[in-house]
Amino acid sequence: MNTTDVIILSLLILAAAALYSSVGHAGASGYLAAMALFGLAPATMKPAALCLNVLVATIATFRFRRAGCFHWPLFWPFAVASLPLAFVGGAITLPTTIYKQVVGLTLLYAAVRLFLYTRAKAEAAATRPAPLAAAVLSGGLIGLLSGLTGVGGGIFLSPLLLLMGWADTRRTAGVSAAFILVNSIAGLLGNLTNQQTLPPALPYFALAAIGGGVIGSEFGSRRLANVTIRRLLAVVLVVAGVKMIFV
Repeated sequence: MNTTDVIILSLLILAAAALYSSVGHAGASGYLAAMALFGLAPATMKPAALCLNVLVATIATFRFRRAGCFHWPLFWPFAVASLPLAFVGGAITLPTTIYKQVVGLTLLYAAVRLFLYTRAKAEAAATRPAPLAAAVLSGGLIGLLSGLTGVGGGIFLSPLLLLMGWADTRRTAGVSAAFILVNSIAGLLGNLTNQQTLPPALPYFALAAIGGGVIGSEFGSRRLANVTIRRLLAVVLVVAGVKMIFV
């Protein structure tokens, strides 16, 4: 990559990190899409996206936890099975054409549901705890999908928590940030067992991701209303869905 490409890609990563971290996500889908547009090798895209995810998710987890959005009893049942399966998924490379189409359409459907879901209904529904078996099972499945695709899992966990009424928007953001962090670490460790390489410009991408993560998590954890966060999450899911289908 030449200097101009590195600068433009870094700016795209900064923008993705800011948008995704405002809703408790870390931006892997956005990073993968941006890197694909610039023709980075697939062998470098997945570990690079996971590295950036770890950085942004760390910032988001700290900010949302400090703002009182994290909830341990909701987090651990999803994380307990996702961690080992994210590691396994990270170590596996599979043909993903059909899978990406299905997941992309699912995310677009979830985006529409979230965008049309009223605040009153959302807050009223977010009162019941997640059943333990359902949380462990879905967490494991999301962890495996996260490792296979190189994302942290927030794009799957967030709509599940909201649409099932297991959390409100701010608690969803806080739990998703921590979930993405642990999944990204596990997926990256699994991926590196295959001796994948990282792009030489990764330090510049990392600085951009950190800057975007600080900006986005600050606004998301303290300054944005629940309706705004919900609409931003819908935008995030649209971006991720389109990326899954077309990139």
